[in-house]
Amino acid sequence: MKEFEQWEGFEGRIWKEEVNVRDFIQKNYKPYDGDESFLADPTEATNKLWGALQKLQKEEREKGGVLDCETEVVSGLTSYGPGYIDESLKDLEQVVGLQTDKPLKRAFMPYGGIRMAEQAAESYGYEINPELKYVFENYMTTHNDAVFAAYTNEMKLARKTHVVTGLPDTYGRGRIVGDYRRVALYGIDYLIAQKEADKANCGCGNMYDDVIRLREEIAMQITALKGMKEMAKSYGYDISLPAKNAKEACQWLYFGYLAAIKTQNGAAMSVGRVSTFLDIYFERDLANGVLTESEAQEIIDHMTMKFRMVKFARKFLEKGDKVKVTLRFRGRELAHMSSNKHILDDFAEQLADCSVIEKPAKVEGRSMAMILAEKR
Repeated sequence: MKEFEQWEGFEGRIWKEEVNVRDFIQKNYKPYDGDESFLADPTEATNKLWGALQKLQKEEREKGGVLDCETEVVSGLTSYGPGYIDESLKDLEQVVGLQTDKPLKRAFMPYGGIRMAEQAAESYGYEINPELKYVFENYMTTHNDAVFAAYTNEMKLARKTHVVTGLPDTYGRGRIVGDYRRVALYGIDYLIAQKEADKANCGCGNMYDDVIRLREEIAMQITALKGMKEMAKSYGYDISLPAKNAKEACQWLYFGYLAAIKTQNGAAMSVGRVSTFLDIYFERDLANGVLTESEAQEIIDHMTMKFRMVKFARKFLEKGDKVKVTLRFRGRELAHMSSNKHILDDFAEQLADCSVIEKPAKVEGRSMAMILAEKR
């Protein structure tokens, strides 16, 4: 059974013997039944960063919805150096990391489909490097190339007549929700070791076609994990080991998500349900006097800012698809659901140039949701 000093104070055995985040949560989560009286006001650092981000978002809207767009560099884990909301305020950021080298700059992601990436750039007045276009049209097999090669004639006809929508060619690389909590709980080195063991045991010496494909996929996963370490290192962080506190848990988890949105542009690129997992770290730090409630909320505020800078919804709206935006609440979050409606309002405002609110924000059980449709 593996033991890390970063796990001090956490209960349970199974999650230490295998990669099992669910067991970790079940053994350590403490329900909260109180109200919102514990909440603190935004810190000065949060207000400064939020002000800088709002200024950028205003400039983005004034430019028609895109502030800047990459046309020369193919997005990848280490394609860019570190980026910040505002270089002069970077020391205030409790959670760091951008999709590209500049805030709100759209990445160039041709692996889903070069034509889709080219059309996205052209719709906002940008032209991709002709050499990159030539390479991806003549030497690469993109996701869309593979999908159309697999479609039957009946599927193509159903797609053309819009009998069936939401097909995989529309959404780049599909609906991807990774378990980024693993990065925080186990650290990259442990995850690599587990993948190395998976590869060693894969096929039991047999080299059938399905085994070869799986071994290649595992090798790619190991390469990606190593790339994540390099990406984090560019921001001054070593994510080899598990996160030792709540701030690192948020940062490690966000690095996992950042790796995904730097390399994939699929629909529903969600970070997943992370509040219960992170609450375990915050509760431990609060109990140990490591941080205050105000400091805890500052970390979450800064991570939320980063999530709100991710740009994917616009792509689906412009293709005529509707977008359902949902906020899910758990534990003590349920006590102040209404105070978070502004998150959905701000989201809708940022997309006002290409969308209209079809169904306003409404509480649905433990969630609050609204639906956006294409602006015609």
